[in-house]
Amino acid sequence: MAAERSGRPASDTVVPAGTRTGAAALAAGLPASATEAGSASEVLETSGGGAERSGSAVVRVLSYNIRSMRDDQAALARVIRACAPDLVLVQEAPRFFRWRKAAERLARASGLVYVTGGATTAGPMILAHLRAHVERTEDVLLPRTPGLHQRGLATAVVRFAGARLGVVSAHLSLDPRERYDQAGLLLERVAGLGVPHAVVGGDLNDRPDGRSFRRVAAVLRDGWAAEPWGGEFTSTPHAPRQRIDAVFATDGVEFLGCGVPHGLPGVRAADLRAASDHLPVLSALRVPAGG
Repeated sequence: MAAERSGRPASDTVVPAGTRTGAAALAAGLPASATEAGSASEVLETSGGGAERSGSAVVRVLSYNIRSMRDDQAALARVIRACAPDLVLVQEAPRFFRWRKAAERLARASGLVYVTGGATTAGPMILAHLRAHVERTEDVLLPRTPGLHQRGLATAVVRFAGARLGVVSAHLSLDPRERYDQAGLLLERVAGLGVPHAVVGGDLNDRPDGRSFRRVAAVLRDGWAAEPWGGEFTSTPHAPRQRIDAVFATDGVEFLGCGVPHGLPGVRAADLRAASDHLPVLSALRVPAGG
């Protein structure tokens, strides 16, 4: 694993034109030279996430629509492991026959543990690294419009050393009107977590200029807009042309970098194409102590 984090892209890694790399993002263990910023070495030492002297924590969050694990499961696990996440906010987790075993299999293959969600939330799920102390979880089913798919939210409150963080994985509707209402319910759920700092990862089925995306971004900070790194577009892996997946956070949470992990050591272009019909969004956050 040390070699994978050396800052040199793997030989078969393709970095698309337009990929963004900022010093703060790179310092967070997202690829290449971390020596450009004064705080780079400090954050690089916690590239897999970790506590800092102030009591704050650097947390790596991956949001990923995995299409019910219907694609190349080995490639999916390799992508997740290479991203070295502390939290994975999954959309379209397995929901049907033996879905719990499938979720546990993915968690084990990715070096993580199952936290909550899956069939109980109609798709959203949360996985975590063992260093995350899970305080509580809640699975939420959203009101359903007849004839449309059931949607839900996987939620948790976790602690990383002295930093407490609310976590929500979401997958909003394809129907514009229902999606807009769900965006409002998502914000209500974040406010109701009872913690000052929270992160949301999801497939919004909406672009940044859409009503639902803008409704969420008016209250929560959009990671790509705050500190872009890597690739912007998440759909589709073979010809990315739109950003419908995103990571958001409440005020007080600092984005060190956020984007599709093109060029991250160990993340291979072939695996990204084979793992799912969406590209993942990786973010590095600095979460203040307390909460």
